[in-house]
Amino acid sequence: MVVIDLQAQENSQEIFETLNARGTPLTAADLVKNFIFQRLQSDGVDTQHAYANDWPFEHPFWESKLAAGRYSITRSSQFLNQWLTSRVGEEISPRSTFTRFKHHVEHEAGQKMHDLLTTLKAQADQYREWTAAADEPDKALTPTEMAVYRMHAAKVEVLKPVLLWVHDPDLAIPGPVADDVIAATESWVIRRQLLRLPTGDLGRVVADLIRTHRAAPTDELPERVRQHLTHLTSSSTYWPGDDEIRNALLTENAFNRFPRPRLRMLLEAVEDNYRAGHNYPPTPRRGFHVEHVMPQRWETNWHVSGLEAELERGAHIHRLGNLTLLTASLNIDVSNGPWEAKRLKFSEFDTFLMNRSFPADAPWDESLIDARTHTMVDAILATWPVPPGHAGNVTDQTAQDHTWVQLKHLIAAGPLSPGTTLTARPGQWEATQAVVCPDGTLQIGDKHFDTPSGAGKHVKGAATNGWSFWRLDDGRKLAHIRAIYQGGRPDREGGRKPFDWTTLHTILEALPQGRWTTYRELADAVGTAPQPLGGHIASCAQCANAHRVLTADGRIADGFAWPDPNDHRDPGEVIRAEGVTFSDGRADLDLRLDSDALGELMAST
Repeated sequence: MVVIDLQAQENSQEIFETLNARGTPLTAADLVKNFIFQRLQSDGVDTQHAYANDWPFEHPFWESKLAAGRYSITRSSQFLNQWLTSRVGEEISPRSTFTRFKHHVEHEAGQKMHDLLTTLKAQADQYREWTAAADEPDKALTPTEMAVYRMHAAKVEVLKPVLLWVHDPDLAIPGPVADDVIAATESWVIRRQLLRLPTGDLGRVVADLIRTHRAAPTDELPERVRQHLTHLTSSSTYWPGDDEIRNALLTENAFNRFPRPRLRMLLEAVEDNYRAGHNYPPTPRRGFHVEHVMPQRWETNWHVSGLEAELERGAHIHRLGNLTLLTASLNIDVSNGPWEAKRLKFSEFDTFLMNRSFPADAPWDESLIDARTHTMVDAILATWPVPPGHAGNVTDQTAQDHTWVQLKHLIAAGPLSPGTTLTARPGQWEATQAVVCPDGTLQIGDKHFDTPSGAGKHVKGAATNGWSFWRLDDGRKLAHIRAIYQGGRPDREGGRKPFDWTTLHTILEALPQGRWTTYRELADAVGTAPQPLGGHIASCAQCANAHRVLTADGRIADGFAWPDPNDHRDPGEVIRAEGVTFSDGRADLDLRLDSDALGELMAST
């Protein structure tokens, strides 16, 4: 314990902040609390009464730790950050929450501290109620509570400032108007997630949306918000239209493409859409099982003849129309069994409308999967609509490639042959071999793996980018064969076709705050050279978090520019605010991610 005697003219808060900066940092909520109660005391407020009745963050709910990039912060600190964004319309780094709060109180709020604390408590209590409601599986949720549930399922927090904004008691926005704003912004975020588009710039758009329209007349607010979102034309921020979503989802391998909570949330939304048409209550959110109608191991009882037919069948297995919700998991025998037995078992667990359209007199096949996918996509588009006539046009020249290539596609097209033996990359695993099977799986010993990354993880014991991990007998990476299939490598006549940058975009989107990497490490992870990679990042509006890619010696690249030409932030200030420390202009090497770490990021997304 340290005792410091202060003179009357000395500022105890400044000394408190200085000592905190030199030791183990307190949370933003700790600093804010000390600041608030010092101000209350100077205003002559009974601080004991205010603490007991107005300070909202003593509940255990606020003490839980949440991830924010490479850091963990308390829920109370996260709330304060989101609450500030909802009031000032700025994207604020978690590490800057306290300083921005202090500036807001001293120069912008125009309120006495006790009045501001009253508003803060009201919104904090409301925030906790939304979260508690979203966790109740059988509760009929309000649009706000449902938005919280869906954000948690999708693992995003970007719309929380919007919820706080439209429920700010000082603004008195009517409930239907708030619901309309939430519906538009949720559609914007969910549709981008359906296409797996970058999310790095969405927080900035949300802040700009709030700053621009916070004081708008309430009767104009929903239309202004929709116009704001429809006018976004950069690939890093635009609002995708119906045709693009439909074209992507009709052939999307949804089961492998989306994390399970997000996929379950999509299926629940489809079921809710069906139920609304019959005036049924909404779907309970009890973590129901996501089941394949045609089984993943369809070869046992669902035979087809010929490689082309096998590939077509395999391509449909993980599509949306072949997935459903069940109240209980089917055992393995039933799951892989013949259609008639499985259909009868579905009826036993039939509490969902989506399970009532399976034919009793026809086999479940690719045509029925396609038809059911169309119907389910209709429900998704109706759940998250766009304004009439909105197409989601993008004005930048970045190609939008949402194709997901699997080994079976390479086999069907010819670049890869069944029976090909692949070898693990040089090093301690290079004695391990995997054989390419006709169905597009990789066999190691008596085990089969659906993806190269799954096989690589089995060998390495940790997540890895299987497309770089596995090599052919001539030394080429499996990623090289994939690039040939996609038209991304030099041909033998010397011409050059566009490289597939999908892996790069995925890694950049996953780069956490407080960490950085180099152009060389990124190039090694995606299978190209640093020079073309740097050129692509400099001109690509789809490359999120480009400011976290530095030169080999840890400096900001000369001529760095943001994807949005109207973004004039200093990249050095941004990356420092995220937690990357610099010495003599060079980033801390301990915070650098090498190519192996980048591969693990790719494999974990």
